Amino acid sequence: MADRTIQDSIQGGDGDGGVDGIRTFPFPVELSVWGVGMQVGAMGAGRTWHADAPLERVHRIDFHVVMLFDGGPVRHMIDFAEYEATAGDLLWIRPGQVHRFSPTSEYRGTVLTMQPGFLPRATVEATGLYRYDLPPLLRPSAPQLTGLTSALAQLQREYEDTATLPLSLHTSVLRHSLTAFLLRLAHLAASSAEAGRRAESTFTLFREAVEKDFATNHSVSAYADALGYSRRTLVRAVRAATGETPKGFIDKRVVLEAKRLLAHTDMPIGRVGAAVGFPDAANFSKFFQQHTEVTPAAFRAELR
Repeated sequence: MADRTIQDSIQGGDGDGGVDGIRTFPFPVELSVWGVGMQVGAMGAGRTWHADAPLERVHRIDFHVVMLFDGGPVRHMIDFAEYEATAGDLLWIRPGQVHRFSPTSEYRGTVLTMQPGFLPRATVEATGLYRYDLPPLLRPSAPQLTGLTSALAQLQREYEDTATLPLSLHTSVLRHSLTAFLLRLAHLAASSAEAGRRAESTFTLFREAVEKDFATNHSVSAYADALGYSRRTLVRAVRAATGETPKGFIDKRVVLEAKRLLAHTDMPIGRVGAAVGFPDAANFSKFFQQHTEVTPAAFRAELR
């Protein structure tokens, strides 16, 4: 169903579309204060960062969008991948990427948009503005979020203050304030990517260990000790990779093997339990029913 919606949106694009038919929207200079190359303000009903963009349809932009959320969850599509953000999370959409706002999510927080060329080349390189290898969804720690929120609030104050400085100085101050925010954001993006790589490596080792020993080892602490990680590190890595706990991952693998044996062999249920690490048949039946809501015998009977 999601694929059909995306395809309909692509085919519905008109004007300024590339070979894929997706319309590209430029930075809306006419909507920014004094026509400067950026905007910053509150997200919410009645506000838009582009007068013509079909927010709930797939479209491409040629400028940066950074959204810092005060609430959620919000589901947002970027380059045909769905991301779920909640309070304290950020989404960073770069020029050339396609995206779509969710019609069922309430967007609350602050949105920053920036025109390519608004910042000097040295700043662009220092802030990694075109690092498309970095993740769009960012989850800062509490201290990182405090710094980002403070920097963004200062930027918004400078953006809205048109009374104290002439346009040339106003623009210079905006560039400096924007750079301060983007340096924090770039550090978060780079560190998040590195943490993701470490988590993936940790999870890969854990997954391989579970595949090798799940029939005899159901202990998260035992896997952590064998791999040389703290239990907390293992929990973070597995949750980042799968969205579940290490215990949940182990149990899911045990249940899968038990289902295979129940479905494809004539082994007595007690022997099936023993084969996946439950010497006591009653304990195996209880474990299996907790995870499948049926007994091993009922599961086998349904397949025959």
